[in-house]
Amino acid sequence: MSEAAAIGDTAGEIWRWLRSEGKSSVSAVEKHVKAPKRQVHMAIGWLAREGKVELATENRGLRIWLTGD
Repeated sequence: MSEAAAIGDTAGEIWRWLRSEGKSSVSAVEKHVKAPKRQVHMAIGWLAREGKVELATENRGLRIWLTGD
């Protein structure tokens, strides 16, 4: 599998996880998604660029949620 395909698969896994869990910390996403941290971060960037997620700093941490939630 190519790196781009792996990142896309991870983005889908993150999206599905956020859909079921709701707003979460990025560190929780890293723990629950079965992919290397680097790949998780790239997938989050992919989702953010596509307008699928929003990110905000809260209490010294980064929170992530699906747009429209």
